[in-house]
Amino acid sequence: MMDILSERALVNELEKQSAALGLTLRGDAGHGPSAEAEKIGAKRWLGGRKVTHRMSCQLTEPDHTVHFREVVVERSWGNPPPTLTVEKTTVSGWKRSGEHHDVSVGGGGKLDYAMVRKAVEAASAAAGWKFHLEGGRIP
Repeated sequence: MMDILSERALVNELEKQSAALGLTLRGDAGHGPSAEAEKIGAKRWLGGRKVTHRMSCQLTEPDHTVHFREVVVERSWGNPPPTLTVEKTTVSGWKRSGEHHDVSVGGGGKLDYAMVRKAVEAASAAAGWKFHLEGGRIP
């Protein structure tokens, strides 16, 4: 029989996983961590562009379920620098997988759409909790 971790122990593990993936924890954890990371950035004196990955987890103790939400937000201002973008994406239901690469004179970066979701799903399963992706809901 698998031991089921307590809610606090799982929150600590999810926070550790988020930090290891380069996400910055934000706000009060409450019943689960909330984090974000700026993955792609490009700027110049005429304008700029940022791509941010945000996620949140809400844990429910009675049924041992981790409710996971994520979103990728792209913001631009002014006249952003020209960018070469290569994107390979697969969508199945609400699950988006693949990578997004940007190369620009003023920056660039790489975003793996499924990296955080897979890490949270694996940590939840290892703790004996169920993973539930809440698609279409902003963290």
